[in-house]
Amino acid sequence: MLANLSGFIDRLIMTLLVEPMQRDLGLSDTKTGLLIGLPFAVFYSLLGLPIARLADRSSRRNIIAVGIALWSVMTALCGLAGSFWRLLFARVGVGVGEATLQAPAVSLIADLFPRERLGTAMSVYAMGVFVGSGLAYFIGGWIVGLVSAQAMWTLPVIGSIRPWQTVFFLVGLPGLLIALLMMTVKEPVRREEGRRVEPISTLFAYMRRNLRTFTSLIAGFTLSATVNYGIAIWLATFLVRTHGWPASRAGMLQGVLTMTVGTLGVLAGGRVADALVRRGISDGPLRVGIIGAAGMLVSATAYPLTDSATAAVAWLVVVNFFAAFPWGAASAAAAELVPNRMRAQGTAIFYLLLNLISFALGPWAVAAITDHVFGDKAYLRYSLVVVNVFGMVGAISLFVFGLSAYRKTLAQRDTVSV
Repeated sequence: MLANLSGFIDRLIMTLLVEPMQRDLGLSDTKTGLLIGLPFAVFYSLLGLPIARLADRSSRRNIIAVGIALWSVMTALCGLAGSFWRLLFARVGVGVGEATLQAPAVSLIADLFPRERLGTAMSVYAMGVFVGSGLAYFIGGWIVGLVSAQAMWTLPVIGSIRPWQTVFFLVGLPGLLIALLMMTVKEPVRREEGRRVEPISTLFAYMRRNLRTFTSLIAGFTLSATVNYGIAIWLATFLVRTHGWPASRAGMLQGVLTMTVGTLGVLAGGRVADALVRRGISDGPLRVGIIGAAGMLVSATAYPLTDSATAAVAWLVVVNFFAAFPWGAASAAAAELVPNRMRAQGTAIFYLLLNLISFALGPWAVAAITDHVFGDKAYLRYSLVVVNVFGMVGAISLFVFGLSAYRKTLAQRDTVSV
């Protein structure tokens, strides 16, 4: 969980330092957007599968520990970069490092906990996303004034740097302690065939034979994540445009809600998933996805439409709860549907598709509807509603479509030949 928290802070922190970076390094919007998104997303997503193959046959703990150290050092190096190309190289390093976490961690946790406790365990791991994201938003709101200063600071060993550059050191270097802490985790015994790893073609054949299960799982949670990313990127702007809030206040509110209510939501979802499993309801993760999507359908449609800032904030409390609710269950589903010898690879495929599609589609869809359908920036609130309704209705439909197939796949997972 601490590694996940560290990774999300390091991943998002550059998005909060755009203005001072552009001022001091002479970056255009295009170059800034490239630094923030492409180098991280491409290496993070595409390296996930080969790293997952390695994790299916070697120490997952060691892979994660090395990765934490790498992304922490590369985040700190962002603070030393004095040009576009050096920053680009450092962001690639952050993406490579973070690619070591998701699939190996889910695989490791799945071997540490029995199925009736797996939802809660995955929810604790997923807490890192919400605490890390919340801290990043909160830090962003808090340092707006600080990083606008143009005076140089002098640090021991490092020398003279800009105030905004110190932020990279403050959020990056503590990760080295987390890497050392990770080495205290015991690598669990794998529950099935030891270290035999199937070729990727075998995984794809297994997924094709269970196409309905994996289509509903991946597409349903991808739609949920698409809505979440759209809200995450545009919420502060919505509060500024619709309710006249200063950007710093909007960022701090977003951070506090994500850290607190989001954390409660993801833990609650995991507990519900485990309770369903104990009652013999094996498709519990998809049912948790349905509950989360239904809650979002109501609350994330309501908050943009209210004319009161107070009412909008009240609805956003509910939004943050249900936005986080299904993600422990989602990780549990990704882990339990695939035989152990392919578990990390299966998880990597799940997150590869989910991250690439949702991160690209969510923010873009909201902006595109605002610009090309409504043609007025003041109508951002209605764009958020449209994306939410289509996304969550689609997610609920896919989850319902996959319930019986999910039960069948899980029942046959360890008995069929793959």
